Amino acid sequence: MEWQAPAIVLSARPHGEGGAIVAVLTEAQGRHAGLVRGGASRGQAATWQAGNLVEARWVGRLAEQLGALSGELARPVAALAMEDPLSLALLGAACAVADGALPEREAHPGVFHGLLSLILRLPGAPAALLPDYLRWEAALLAELGYGLDLSRCAVTGGCEALAFVSPRTGRAVGEEAAGPWRERLLPLPGFMLAPERDRANDRSGPAEWAAGLRLTGHFLARDAFGQFGRPLPVPRTLLADRVAALAA
Repeated sequence: MEWQAPAIVLSARPHGEGGAIVAVLTEAQGRHAGLVRGGASRGQAATWQAGNLVEARWVGRLAEQLGALSGELARPVAALAMEDPLSLALLGAACAVADGALPEREAHPGVFHGLLSLILRLPGAPAALLPDYLRWEAALLAELGYGLDLSRCAVTGGCEALAFVSPRTGRAVGEEAAGPWRERLLPLPGFMLAPERDRANDRSGPAEWAAGLRLTGHFLARDAFGQFGRPLPVPRTLLADRVAALAA
């Protein structure tokens, strides 16, 4: 059994004498792990940094085996992100969320292409990508069956002035319908509702990004990770802290 495909490195941990267990994300294979012989060595460690794009090849005698993974570096995204703390935080959060939330060996092409688009645009303007990153997290939740319903107000059924989300149901709530419950609701930043044609003119800032991270983070923590007794990944928490500091 074997496959070869462009892949995003999600994580790498040392294993044995200089080896590494590496998880990558591909369009057709989904999140897929393998043993990289020498992956933790000085010669190879830079290739298997989270966020890098590689041309990966996996080989195993049986499909259910861990198998051997090898690859060639196609784009050193991790090294490019090192130049900016926000870029590095965003890259680390995205890879950690995908690595921890996606099931093993289950194709999610939309999640793959969304993440690929983000990391290819990452060097240079990370702040401008935060709305797209948050929409990617919302799309990942939907792929896993935990999608938010932001189409209309859960109370009135209307589509105007949607301003909150119920932390229990994940459904939008209008400004007027929130009433005395607004303190218990999660703020819904407007960019989460913007149609694709309007996204190039997004004027959101750190306060809206922080609200978006709180929104998607609540459902990631409760559903994608909490259902399996796992906390939200540390890199995702660090991204939220960094953006909150920008908003302060």
